Amino acid sequence: MAENAFITLHRRTTSRFGSRISWQAEEWATATLWESKAMSSDQMMREFGANLPAPEFDTTPWASPPPLAEATVAIVTSAALHRADQERFTPGDTSYRLFDRADRELVLGHWSSNFDRSAFSVDINSVYPIDRLEELAADGVIGGVAPRHVAFAGNQPDTVSELRLDTGPAAAADLRADGVDVAILTPV
Repeated sequence: MAENAFITLHRRTTSRFGSRISWQAEEWATATLWESKAMSSDQMMREFGANLPAPEFDTTPWASPPPLAEATVAIVTSAALHRADQERFTPGDTSYRLFDRADRELVLGHWSSNFDRSAFSVDINSVYPIDRLEELAADGVIGGVAPRHVAFAGNQPDTVSELRLDTGPAAAADLRADGVDVAILTPV
């Protein structure tokens, strides 16, 4: 079976740039692949994602939230959203930003060339469906909308260990402190 183009490119990139691929290395890899193989960015990302190794865990965490009609729901997005007065996300940034339920003037910090920003510029709900959550709460489908929501940058190191072990649990603790029962993930 022929080796996936992304696996080959990843090996070449890591040998050229080291084991922790920087955003410059990813851009070089993307440009190299586009030069060597005619492929849309959507096809490229689908092929890449289909071949990423997934971490395996010894135990499976289990949560028993209340029924949705009683649950407080938060949004967790990887669009690198932040308020203008907050620190911007940087390449490889594993931190997160909290913002209030009422915030709508958010900055999209996601800088991947594979992401079409046009939908966000027209409707924030394309990456942060806050108005849809408000409607679900008004209709009684969910119990309520969380007072704060969370954004991470989507470009995480390959192991995502910082996110799994540090900032992910810290963000979850912030949401739990706000009384959140359920989080909707909006990967970008």
